Amino acid sequence: MDNIHGRPGSNLKAGLVGLPNVGKSSFFNVLCSMEVPAENYPFCTIDPSVSRVEIPDERFDWLCEHFKPQSRVRQFLQITDIAGLVKGAAEGQGLGNAFLSHIQAVDCIFHVVRAFDDTEIAHVEDSVDPVRDLDIISKELIQKDCEWCDRRLDTAQKKAKLVKGEQKELQMLMKVKEHLSQGKNIRDGDWSPAEVELLNTMQLLTAKRSIVLINLSEQDYVKKKNKWIPKIKTWVDEHAPSDTIIPVSCVLEKKLVSMDEAERKTFCESNSVQSCLTKVIHAGKAALNMQCFFTAGADEVKAWGIQVGTKAPQAAGCIHSDFERGFIMAETMAFEDLKSAGSVNNVKTAGKYKMNGKDYVVQDGDIINFKV
Repeated sequence: MDNIHGRPGSNLKAGLVGLPNVGKSSFFNVLCSMEVPAENYPFCTIDPSVSRVEIPDERFDWLCEHFKPQSRVRQFLQITDIAGLVKGAAEGQGLGNAFLSHIQAVDCIFHVVRAFDDTEIAHVEDSVDPVRDLDIISKELIQKDCEWCDRRLDTAQKKAKLVKGEQKELQMLMKVKEHLSQGKNIRDGDWSPAEVELLNTMQLLTAKRSIVLINLSEQDYVKKKNKWIPKIKTWVDEHAPSDTIIPVSCVLEKKLVSMDEAERKTFCESNSVQSCLTKVIHAGKAALNMQCFFTAGADEVKAWGIQVGTKAPQAAGCIHSDFERGFIMAETMAFEDLKSAGSVNNVKTAGKYKMNGKDYVVQDGDIINFKV
């Protein structure tokens, strides 16, 4: 269900995970325009690297062109590059619990798997097999959730014996443990709305939405062909059906970044290829159940990230906590209405400039002026 998330109070953070030497850190460097170590040995980085990446949005670009503001602030997605996991992490192998705690701190997962051969780049399992790699991390996350459930079950059972009516959590934990014991992720379960509310208090790793990034060689990416892609799809369909699959090529992305705009355009057109970075960023935004509203005028155009279903007072609170406490109303117009009408006055004349109260659910692309 879309309303399940890995931890409460989501701050819209995505984590890059994978086994060592799958190209994860290299992709992070390109995606976030950073330079973190990406050496040919496991655990060359231990502490997570954190950065923010702008979310491309043509609506934001249009608003900036229309209002010509002094300040322009896009919506961002925070990305954390988490050191590589190895088999046995749930028992403390490799970076063990440190790795798993870093995953707990993010809200969705980009899982990078290696689908290219290169004798110069070592693989921690001594061979390239992305299906095996997917299976390793999936089982480690499920095992960690099972261990958490066992501890919580022990506490819940004792509490249920002492306090009448304290059966709800115990029954839910038993259902969760049974689901995990079948090798299934929490995010792929069939849960009722009430169960989702409980799940969202449990901070389970397998509740987090996941996107599989298949790291290809430049040649395979350009040709749009790789022997592992059908096998990965089969594995994902069986074990993680809600996950999104996106082929990428870290090598190609690094090459494209190094080109100037004209050279990049010529290369992409001649090879019928394009960068995948925008697609990856928008997949992360969708996995996080994100949308945005705009504040716009001559002083500033800014995109504010919120989760789908956010009401107007809470959206106002993104700007300042005082705005939520003192909320009176939200004056809203849809981006498409402004673009079609050409001016705010024309939107008002057309009767599409709305006054909304505390129960208004903010829509993606709303342009809002809050009254407090």
